[in-house]
Amino acid sequence: MSPDDRVQAPKLPISHLSQRDSNPHRYNKFVKEAPIHLDLNRQQGLTISWPDGHDSFYPIAYLRRMSPSADAKQIREELKQNPLTVLPATNSQEPLTAETAELVGNYAVRIRFSDGHDTGLFSWRYLRQIDPDTNS
Repeated sequence: MSPDDRVQAPKLPISHLSQRDSNPHRYNKFVKEAPIHLDLNRQQGLTISWPDGHDSFYPIAYLRRMSPSADAKQIREELKQNPLTVLPATNSQEPLTAETAELVGNYAVRIRFSDGHDTGLFSWRYLRQIDPDTNS
């Protein structure tokens, strides 16, 4: 694996919001949920270290399938109703990868996938809800 295959987001200090805000409880729900470390391996997946000590690993294909975007939600709903639903074709013969990831405010991360999809914002709360280790 080359160094370019890994993207490390900066560590997110848990207390940084309450120090900058006159009302420390205003963003309390985000502070409690915010991860302390994100590590994106573009070929394999996203590893998140949470404040409670739990580490989560999200494979790239899983993140793409579970994207909170409207189109991905619609496909998941169609698959629930009809498991034989035809999935949209991809134009690439290459394996799905994550091209980039960016923090969105203090509450989410946006991942751009190699198939061009980048419209889903993965909030910290949503990532905890879809954690493959706790939902298997």
